[in-house]
Amino acid sequence: MSNSEETLLEFPCRFPVKAMGRASDDFQTLVVDIVERHAPGVDAAAISVRPSNGGKWLAVTVTIEAHSKAQLDAIYAELTAHERVVWAL
Repeated sequence: MSNSEETLLEFPCRFPVKAMGRASDDFQTLVVDIVERHAPGVDAAAISVRPSNGGKWLAVTVTIEAHSKAQLDAIYAELTAHERVVWAL
């Protein structure tokens, strides 16, 4: 199966990776560190953080320059495998 059959994305492209977990001082750093292992050089302006209404949860979005479906799959695999990440989109 060719790359174009596996995804509708055209690479390279800007792609937002979002992860949610319990709010803590280091959750943003955790998510950014995982993403940067697969997409080095994340710009601080490409990171947004949004707490839940009650402040219990934190959503971190990191927009990267994605180069392949395999790269995105690796990011999501590592994020979802981490015990502190509740979900990743």
